[in-house]
Amino acid sequence: MTGTPRSADHRPHLLYVAWGYPPSRGSGVYRAWATANAFARNGWRVTVLTAPRETFTMSTGADLTLEQQVDPSIRIVRVPFNAPAFANDVTAWSRWRAETPELWIWAHQRRNLRDFPEKNYGSWRPALEAAARRVHAEDPVDLTIGTANPNVDFLPGYVLYREHGVPYVMDNRDAWQLDIYSGNRLSPKGGAVDRWERRLIAGAHRVWFVNRPIRDWHVEQYPEFAEKMDVVENGYDVAPVMPPREGSLPKASIVFGYIGTISGAVPLKEIVDGWALARGRSPLVAASKLELFGHLNHTGVPHENVVAVMPRFAEHGISYGGPLLRDEVNRKYGDFDALLLTFGAGKYITGGKVYEYAATGLPIVSVHDPMNETSRTLAEYPGWRGVRSMSADDVSDAFIEVAERAAVQSEEERVAAREWARRFERERQLLPWVTRLADEVASLPVKERSK
Repeated sequence: MTGTPRSADHRPHLLYVAWGYPPSRGSGVYRAWATANAFARNGWRVTVLTAPRETFTMSTGADLTLEQQVDPSIRIVRVPFNAPAFANDVTAWSRWRAETPELWIWAHQRRNLRDFPEKNYGSWRPALEAAARRVHAEDPVDLTIGTANPNVDFLPGYVLYREHGVPYVMDNRDAWQLDIYSGNRLSPKGGAVDRWERRLIAGAHRVWFVNRPIRDWHVEQYPEFAEKMDVVENGYDVAPVMPPREGSLPKASIVFGYIGTISGAVPLKEIVDGWALARGRSPLVAASKLELFGHLNHTGVPHENVVAVMPRFAEHGISYGGPLLRDEVNRKYGDFDALLLTFGAGKYITGGKVYEYAATGLPIVSVHDPMNETSRTLAEYPGWRGVRSMSADDVSDAFIEVAERAAVQSEEERVAAREWARRFERERQLLPWVTRLADEVASLPVKERSK
């Protein structure tokens, strides 16, 4: 490879690119954090390209406890990033932006899309590519992994491949051209986004997707690249430590818990309607509670759909406890008897919480589109019950059935459920790929690795 001679440390060097990396508190940060850590623990030197800490601490929100769990061997390079959506300090605004914000944002977006066709993130391209080139010049890179969204995270891998033959992996946590809720295309065939995605996939060594429906959709769009497309599911990072069940069974009341972002896509009205109906039908549910924890929407500003329903919480035994830090999450699971799993409709969705929920061993009620990919994932999980439809009657039936299971669940049953869920340990998901990529990179002919 080109670049200066590498150090005496002969381990392969991974360049990992993630705009959202600790201390980000975004939902996708856990996959980025865990993937970089997995490579660092399994024989790789890892350099991470990410956004400045201030992007998260001053704008989107931060989880400093997760930042403390980054493998100390990882080198973090924070690349300057500036976008209107994340610049909330009005004292730093120019006079032009302060006096005519709509015009200023319009002009900025035009410049942004000129660099790369991705709103809010496209202007990051020059700084990101320059950082990748510097890293490679200082210490030659053997493999690049970019995780998206944003999709601009794929460009360092593409640039190092084009200029130096460094293989790269595209890790799609979401989809660029597919609306995972509606199943519709988000950009026209032959447009700028379509051309860029085809170009990136064509050059990639591997392309990862979090579930099979999303992979299958991309295979339909790019059948000539099907062999390089893989499913690398999410998983849980640390199994919650669940206290042993105490007291006599059945329990007279239980606590349902939800931990996750409460976005506008969450069917909160259907949940409240079904829960309220269940309380009228079941003395057990009437004596029970539903506790919700998490950020209100991805930006921290609650969606109008959520605001409209929250006034009904108190009368129906529902409480909202706010967001939890990463090190608080596992402890909170110990306060629940059953879990509520919910997110927006769409067969392409597999929420990241699915795997962590299963690791608790608690009964789970799924209140979401029955065609969701999660229904396949948890179909054989002991104690899982999905709704047959999103009607109040069917949501009520599901709540009642899971409440009755939770009331009589023994410690042995909970342990058995946790053991079933071990297949979703993040290390089990990632380790085969860490090993495979190390072998594949090492076996590439020199002419392919160093153009």
